[in-house]
Amino acid sequence: MNQSEFVALLNANPDSELRFILPDGDVVAVHAHVTEIGRVEKLFIDCGGKPHRTVTSHLQVWEYTDTDHRLTPGVLARIFEKAAPIFGGEDYPIEVEFEQCVISQYPVKSGAVEDGKLVFTLETKHTACIAMERCGLAPGEEGEGSGCCGGGDCDEEEKAEPAEAASCCSPKSGCCS
Repeated sequence: MNQSEFVALLNANPDSELRFILPDGDVVAVHAHVTEIGRVEKLFIDCGGKPHRTVTSHLQVWEYTDTDHRLTPGVLARIFEKAAPIFGGEDYPIEVEFEQCVISQYPVKSGAVEDGKLVFTLETKHTACIAMERCGLAPGEEGEGSGCCGGGDCDEEEKAEPAEAASCCSPKSGCCS
């Protein structure tokens, strides 16, 4: 979901209860606090030597012991208005950063009003080789020792058994050395 869609839902439902649903179905506490909104730019070189750039609209969400705190969609929309100069009029994908044992980043998959609550569903991010053709690996190719991912179906990693997941993207596969 892009920032414009996200903010439009906030503005259309300013007094609703704001909820974030994690990919595993857990719900971020209603008293969670959005500690920052920002533009995150990542410049990088893939293992095949090609440069890339990604930009996201980033929300950091934090749970604290202040259970009386409630952030409404209307207040969050006003914070986005104040942050507008940071985004320079661009419409970036929204990601939510949240800590639950480890800090994770979740793209916002969708938003909808459910039982009077504005609910944003988050999805998982995955790592992947973006230079597959330069690593000698075709997308969807499987097999032990095949190119950059060292075998296995990396798209199915979350469904794999732990031993299978460990072999999926082996650091000893050889493509990046």
